Amino acid sequence: MERSVVHIDMNTFFVSCERLTNSELNGIPLIIGGGDRGVVASCSYEARRFGVRSAMPIQMALRLCPQAKVMKGDMELYSQLSHSITEIIQEKAPVVEKASIDEFYLDITGMDKFHGSYKWTNELAQTITKETGLPLTFALSINKTVSKIGTGEGKQKQNLQIPQDMVQSFLNPLSVQKIPMVGDKTFQLLSRIGIRTIETLSKMPCDVLQQMIGKNGIELWKKSNGIDNNPVEPYSERKSISTEHTFTQDTIDIDKLKRVILGMVEKLAFQLRSEEWLTSTVTIKIRYANFDTETKQCRVQYTSADHILTKTVTELFDKLYQRRMRLRLIGVRFSGLVRGTYQIDLFQDTEEMLALYQAMDKMKSRYGFDAVMRCAGASFKPNTKNEILKRKP
Repeated sequence: MERSVVHIDMNTFFVSCERLTNSELNGIPLIIGGGDRGVVASCSYEARRFGVRSAMPIQMALRLCPQAKVMKGDMELYSQLSHSITEIIQEKAPVVEKASIDEFYLDITGMDKFHGSYKWTNELAQTITKETGLPLTFALSINKTVSKIGTGEGKQKQNLQIPQDMVQSFLNPLSVQKIPMVGDKTFQLLSRIGIRTIETLSKMPCDVLQQMIGKNGIELWKKSNGIDNNPVEPYSERKSISTEHTFTQDTIDIDKLKRVILGMVEKLAFQLRSEEWLTSTVTIKIRYANFDTETKQCRVQYTSADHILTKTVTELFDKLYQRRMRLRLIGVRFSGLVRGTYQIDLFQDTEEMLALYQAMDKMKSRYGFDAVMRCAGASFKPNTKNEILKRKP
């Protein structure tokens, strides 16, 4: 049976959310992002016509489009609307994967026996827009790769249906940059040997691509030929991530306690970014030598940044630890999670801060979590036995 996979992308999601609450923003160039030294988290189509793009420094964006209105952004609003969209889709679709805060994959294989698959998807899209007021684009094809590429093209040509016998003719004229796994470096490498279209890439010998790019060469060749067997992974929302540390000897050493806390926060924040989560609720837990246990929590703007979470957790600890008795255990938990990468959390941060996190995370991913750490938290040694991961059933 031919697979039927839908990719849904909410158009300029942050911008659309802001316009939903303020109609005066309609039709004007709009940039969602941080201050003067921040970067663009999202921008309207009116701003894109001037060359503004996501992750571009705000200052550069304003040079390209000086008349643009810059807004800080409201992650709480965006996550609420994303949750509403998710509920609508999950109620109607058999298998749903929430790929990010504003995009979804649906496996509706076999539904064409009872409904036209395209007609069903179109009705779902109309329901989402009617109930939330937010625009979207979708594409229906045989797998996740072709559907995602189709959504990108559909933003110019409206919603697309790409059946098996049209996949290669659809892909062939497109730039290799349209393939989701092709970044700037890979595109430059392929361009130097004359590979700029998907058609040219699809005709390259597979072993040559493997020699050039490594193990991803085979995967790249498959995608250029419309081959992608990756399943649509059913969406399950993680409730929280947390870690606890039990001291070998009960302690009242404030400096030692705070060093451990900093290491725990750095570990959890790295995990958030690696798994593409943002947290909205921070909790600190302490257990005294007499086994009395106390907790304190607070809400924060959605984030996965060490420097924000560290400040919050430290302040909570100072408010919570008032009895000056020895402690046997300390714990940190991040909850109220939503999908999102650190790039969509850049409403206050600078491009230098983004570059720092990207460099640190790259080293941690390659050489291990403790390959690079802040000095204050370096005394904390991760203990996987203490880590508690919770998901909704």
